[in-house]
Amino acid sequence: MRGISVWASWAPIMALGGLAVGAAALEQERAECPFYTTTTIYMPTTVYVTATEPPTSSDSASGTSSGVSATTTSSLGDVVPSTSSSASEGITSATTSSSAVPSTGVSLSDSGTASFTASLSTSTTAVQEPTSTQVPTSEPVVTSSVTSGIISQFSDEWCSWFTYRPPSPPPIFKGYKNAIYFTNWGTSGNNSYQPQELPVSELTHILYAFADIDANGTVKSSDAFADVGKRYARDEPHNRARGHHAYGVVKQLYLHKMHNRNLKTLLSIGGFDYSPKFVPVAADTGRRRVFADSAVRMMADYGFDGIDLDWKYPADAEQSQHFVLLLKACREALDRFSFQHRLPYHFLITVASPAGPVNSHKLDLVGMDPYVDVWNLMAYDYTGSWDNSTGHQSNLYRSPHHPSATKLSTDDAVRYYEGLGIRSSKILIGVPTYGRSFESTSGLGQAYAGVGSEGGGVLLYKTLPRPGAREMWDDEAKASWSYNDVTRELVSYDTPRSTLYKARYVRRKKLGGAFFWEATGDRGGAASLVNTMSKTLGWLDESPNHLWYPMSQYDNIRWGMPGA
Repeated sequence: MRGISVWASWAPIMALGGLAVGAAALEQERAECPFYTTTTIYMPTTVYVTATEPPTSSDSASGTSSGVSATTTSSLGDVVPSTSSSASEGITSATTSSSAVPSTGVSLSDSGTASFTASLSTSTTAVQEPTSTQVPTSEPVVTSSVTSGIISQFSDEWCSWFTYRPPSPPPIFKGYKNAIYFTNWGTSGNNSYQPQELPVSELTHILYAFADIDANGTVKSSDAFADVGKRYARDEPHNRARGHHAYGVVKQLYLHKMHNRNLKTLLSIGGFDYSPKFVPVAADTGRRRVFADSAVRMMADYGFDGIDLDWKYPADAEQSQHFVLLLKACREALDRFSFQHRLPYHFLITVASPAGPVNSHKLDLVGMDPYVDVWNLMAYDYTGSWDNSTGHQSNLYRSPHHPSATKLSTDDAVRYYEGLGIRSSKILIGVPTYGRSFESTSGLGQAYAGVGSEGGGVLLYKTLPRPGAREMWDDEAKASWSYNDVTRELVSYDTPRSTLYKARYVRRKKLGGAFFWEATGDRGGAASLVNTMSKTLGWLDESPNHLWYPMSQYDNIRWGMPGA
């Protein structure tokens, strides 16, 4: 009883202290984010509000402001679209009476139009209920100085819901990302690699490649058997399976997520083979909508946490603008999906982006950035069979002593992206788990004759160095390669040593992390590139994944894999 009485005596003091801390946090947030006005909706949830245009007479008379865009931040600091925050916090309907502050909000139906209203309340300004004698019905109703103060802080650049997203406050850093691409074709053949082999404890994101695209824009599976058909150990045999279940890679990745709650999975769309299909789809409004909706549908069916767009590459300024519009359609579809299903989760959009200036300078990176959560900077293939001399294929820096071998560098690419205003914490640098071979050459930066018939000169890292070859190190470029004096073959590839320097570079530059192309080529144990990156980065992304997909067409995904 004494413990209870002590708690009761301290409770009012603790409550007052909590209110003081909360007020201080709001003041600090206002100071750090001058682009927004903050308010509270019946609970400790901050809403950032901006409007498209001043209310017209008809809008004001009805007590609403149309075209409002809002994003919310939870009390933990996670940026969450407003379309999901109301459901996640248990708000099913928030309206005001005529004596309350006029509401400012947006509403969304299945078609993306209005039905959600966020009520702005204040305890410092008393608001009088307007009467017919106070305000003529034909004039705008102004009932609060708070509302006019909010309007006065709106940006001069008006925007509308689902057509422009105001820049979000920088998210709280929750650790470095260590991602890897996992391919459906890699599950078969001589060098097959199964999802159970993934080093999930050292990963934060798995990007499953690649989904195909129909002519009408529909995103579809490129290998349904690998995705959901292949039976693994402990899967029900065909003659005993009941219901409509997902097997294959999809089931295994979901199981990984269940046992590793910080592991996220994404559906990667496009790639080299399917990239040409982006061109007509991105150019058409209707097909963009089909693409976005079907991509989200497939993501939900598979129980994934987002989508990855891998378009190699928009060829000109027009295609680049179409890419921006495609990303915008995908962001709207993901936000609409969260809202419709009341999911308190921000589904991701990542982009596989070029590092070389030939392709990166054609992209409207600034226009794309508001819709992109992560830039997967493809910091490899700097040289290959298309060049007239040998060189490093993924060097961190340029080498003054080997300029012909380091025509490009990862540091140059990162500086270019940062120079355009892209936040460094959104950039992941790519690390290849393969090497590029050059035959009949006298060394680095020299002429060569052929790349060999094996894989077009592409060799998996786990097979390197080749027998008889010496492993070399370029301390200026921070890059590895091997050379065989007898066969005169040079192979450029990453090693744990070069990966160590890349991890240190990520930390020093405060980048978002790294990713690997692709899972099949890595080694296990201490020689693993993924392991080296993970251990050197130290703090891996702790943001949670999402497991609830009641709309999935697959029973086991929809039910959360019961009995697994």
